[in-house]
Amino acid sequence: MRIRIFTFILTSLLLSSSAFAQSPTEKRDAAVDLIWGVKIPMRDGVKLNATVFNPKNQTAPLPVIFTFTPYISDSYEDRAVYFAKNGYVYALVDVRGRGNSEGHFEPFANEGRDGYDVVEWLATQSWSNGKVTMWGGSYAGFDQWTTLKEAPPHLVTIVPAAAAYAGVDFPFFRNIFSSYIIQWLSFTSGVTPNVKLFGESSFWSDKFHQLYVEHRPFKELDRVVGNTSTHFQTWLAHPTPDAYWQAMVPSSEQYRRMNVPILTITGHYDGDQTGAMTYYREHMKYGSPEARDRHYLIIGPWDHAGTRTPNREVGGLKFGEASMLDLNKLHKEWYDWTMKSGPKPEFLKKRVAYYVVGAEQWKYADSLETISNVKRTFYLSSDGQANDLFHSGTLSSVTPEPVASSSAANASSRAGQGPANNSNLPASASDKFVYDPLDTRPGDLDLEEEANPLTSQRDALNLNGNGVIYHSEPFTEDTEVTGYLKFVAWISMDVPDTDFQVAVYEIQRDGTSVFLTADQMRARYRESLTREKLVTPGEINRYEFSTFQFFSRRIAKGSRLRLILSCPNTIQLEKNYNSGGVVAEESGKDARTAHVTVYHDPSHPSVLEIPIVK
Repeated sequence: MRIRIFTFILTSLLLSSSAFAQSPTEKRDAAVDLIWGVKIPMRDGVKLNATVFNPKNQTAPLPVIFTFTPYISDSYEDRAVYFAKNGYVYALVDVRGRGNSEGHFEPFANEGRDGYDVVEWLATQSWSNGKVTMWGGSYAGFDQWTTLKEAPPHLVTIVPAAAAYAGVDFPFFRNIFSSYIIQWLSFTSGVTPNVKLFGESSFWSDKFHQLYVEHRPFKELDRVVGNTSTHFQTWLAHPTPDAYWQAMVPSSEQYRRMNVPILTITGHYDGDQTGAMTYYREHMKYGSPEARDRHYLIIGPWDHAGTRTPNREVGGLKFGEASMLDLNKLHKEWYDWTMKSGPKPEFLKKRVAYYVVGAEQWKYADSLETISNVKRTFYLSSDGQANDLFHSGTLSSVTPEPVASSSAANASSRAGQGPANNSNLPASASDKFVYDPLDTRPGDLDLEEEANPLTSQRDALNLNGNGVIYHSEPFTEDTEVTGYLKFVAWISMDVPDTDFQVAVYEIQRDGTSVFLTADQMRARYRESLTREKLVTPGEINRYEFSTFQFFSRRIAKGSRLRLILSCPNTIQLEKNYNSGGVVAEESGKDARTAHVTVYHDPSHPSVLEIPIVK
């Protein structure tokens, strides 16, 4: 995968350059009134700044919606105008230390307490009827959950979209930091909206590449960039989901107490899907039956920004007209239902709504668990040469047999046409690949422009010996795959630690590659994300990849699946130099080349499991 897919998904994490893009500009027809420079007192005396929009000539108190944002309230003015014109008071509130609010901005740390105080202050104003809710995605989605965990009495519903989950999907995913975090921290440095700096992609690529080719420790990235004023070093001091991060998100007991209607929104290619779905699953796990019944989930074919303003095209993939859900309208209908005793939104036919790409339609389920009714298992197999697109291993429905008696087939590929069977080749119990962290060729690839990151085969063509590839037989019928994949690999290596990444694609009959989902893992955290356990060189260990992104796609008859397992070697992620030390402090002088063996014998069956909807 050469991490481009993670780059596309994970570096949109929390905010893409269009994540706070406006809805289509409303005509300025004097339908709203404005209250500028409203100061909201916090319990410690700090005052947060709000800009309040009211319906023109409001004559009675109304429900209040507010966005709590570090991206400066002016970014969301069009949203505020839309809802003010549709019967709500809307407050745009800068978080502590950003925009015109007082105090110091520490990302994620203060919004729970401050959010509580904002809710309760808004509820007491003359233009408020005491019912308060929130709007927003990404960081503003996180703000909704962290405010709700404090249980303000007047917060009657939340609608978090693409909500980041501190310590789960930002600023690291599976305990692997992204270079993007210093870009985001610079965007939110000081009190101003540093939009142009944030969007200067050539600057960030150049700085990430400098760190990469000079083999400098990841902890020096803020110095390389030229901004040491941020919380970058504080975050690196907490490389696992420890108490520092856990204080920012709901505890199990706080989930149990949540009893308001919730609408969660995410997308197949949303960089914060993992965060949004973690909140959802945790609430489903700990919430009361009544609370679970009032929690609805929408998963569209969208990227991060599309969870608020859908686009029919993402990364070269084009979707049907049904994907263009009017989310402003849906929000209004939800607020009308939960705050004004209106009818339930017609779109919410069941508690889970998901979009099937390929079929180009919305489908519904009572829960995530009831979507898939069949599990299909593919076993890895090869003749010991599964290292490139043109000579790959297989994903077989047949369980591994002892090598001596096996007639398992390998697969090789005709250029642009997907794999072809070679059943006369002998079977092997394992495949091998090599990851050299001093190899900088993959980083040069990351500097290239890629217009269609979800439909490119370049990942498979540029493994450079770092990785293994497996293909399935063609599907014999159109098949809906919806949900989460699981991949179990039995692996040994000669270093105490490294990072792994796995990506799965649909290879269509014409050879087109369509990215489906991906996962990653740091070997020392293979058993627990909170307790590290270095690898004993030569020892065969089980690695379970179970944090793939949710997706739904109708796999076409004649298409095959492709699985690529490799070690990330990219400018976009904290590099693991494989020494077993503190990864953020490792540099080129610590580098150790990893010789990796992937097993697929009867005692070590490496398998891919996919959820099928019949």
